[in-house]
Order: sequence, then structure tokens, then C-alpha cells
Amino acid sequence: MDEAGRGPLAGPVSAAAVILPRGYVLDGLDDSKKLTTAKRERLYDALIESEGVLWSVALVEAAEIDSLNILRATHLAMRKALLGLPQAPDHCLIDGLSIRDCPFPHDGIVKGDGISLSIAAASVIAKVTRDRVMKGLDVEFPEYGFARHQGYGTKEHLEALRVHGPCLHHRRSFQPVAQLTLSFD
Repeated sequence: MDEAGRGPLAGPVSAAAVILPRGYVLDGLDDSKKLTTAKRERLYDALIESEGVLWSVALVEAAEIDSLNILRATHLAMRKALLGLPQAPDHCLIDGLSIRDCPFPHDGIVKGDGISLSIAAASVIAKVTRDRVMKGLDVEFPEYGFARHQGYGTKEHLEALRVHGPCLHHRRSFQPVAQLTLSFD
């Protein structure tokens, strides 16, 4: 399992769980942060279309992130992704630390997306899924430029927040969104 989108000011956190068949090989599969957008998209397509690859992805939206906090929201997304798998895993490998209330035996592996092929696969699926969501939000709210920065606190995004205030997809508990004295939509 892995997640994407813990740090942005807007959009959901995404988590993916992947079970790869024994001996599975996919050239170029690596930690999603080390891959170009085009390569991630190609690998995503190859993963979800590969016979024998079982996968599930789950999102937790900004309002729930604000309600729970980002760590609990991430763990919730991970549990949802695990429970969404078409087959229960025997044992889970999680990028980072162990998660509370995991429904299956598991081990956390720090920087696991660069060590484990299944975590790398989850990393790609979580990242591409979230990026696609942010592209969709960009169509709905073009003034923020979500397709370009995926909700991260770039100079462009901070300026858009200053001018337009936050939209319903902004994480109100995250600084600098929480500091804004602008009216909320």
C-alpha cells in the first residue's frame, strides 16, 4: 500500500493497495515520485490491465481530512483501499510506518516505494488516480490551476487563494488556507 497527496492544500488524499502475482515484472516500475507523468500514466495502464494484478484505490476528501486530520484520513483511505481488494491479502507491506486499526497483518517499510515492487505499484496507482482527480477539479475550478500543481502550495496556488479565497476542495485545517480571512464558499 501507498498514498498520494498528504501535503497539498487542496484535493483528496489517495491510497492504493496492490497484490501482484508471483514473478510479476514491469519494466520501469519504481516510486512514483521518481517517474515522469507520462511514465506514471503508462505504468498505471499496464498495472490495471495486467491479468492477475489485484488493486483497489480509495479517496478521502478535503472536508473529512479537516475533520479527522491528515494522518487519520490517510489511514482511513488505506483501510478502505485494503478492504476494496477483490481478495484479502495474507500480509500487507505499507510505505512508511504501520497504520492503526489495519484489518490485516502488516509491516511498515520506510521508503518502501523504492524497495518493494508491490508498494511501487500502489504508489503509481495512488498518484495517477489523485492527479486525474485534480485535473477534473481544474475543469470545475480553473482559477486555481489544480492541473498544474495538484493542489500543492506553489506560488501560483497561493496567489489564486489570495485572489479567490478557498473553494470547497481546499483543506481548511491546512496552513495557509486556515489563515485566510477571506469569505468561504
